[in-house]
Amino acid sequence: MPDSHAERRRFKRIAFDAKTELTQGRFTWPVKLIDLSLRGMLIERPSPWLGDAKLPFIVHIHLSDAIEVRMDAELVHEEPDRLGFHCLHIGLDSIEHLRRIIELNLGDTKELERELGALIEV
Repeated sequence: MPDSHAERRRFKRIAFDAKTELTQGRFTWPVKLIDLSLRGMLIERPSPWLGDAKLPFIVHIHLSDAIEVRMDAELVHEEPDRLGFHCLHIGLDSIEHLRRIIELNLGDTKELERELGALIEV
């Protein structure tokens, strides 16, 4: 019996709502964040959508006026109403904020440690 995509996923997704912007070149889209993980995110597809899947994107997830998660990401899958991104690079401050979000939402320190270990292996 084949594994489903969700069963193969090494990083748990958490539903999370925060002001989020996606930028590529001269385009910036305010987007609705559906969920995120230590390795990426899923958003509602903005309209109009003019993004180029061959080029990287910059993601800004605003946690407060002074705190944001910033990552460089690539578009890895498109659906008519959703876009999935894989994190290419994230700074230390941003990964710490993201780690804390995941920790609070998982409610399981051991699960977070497994995910962080898997992140280091990638």
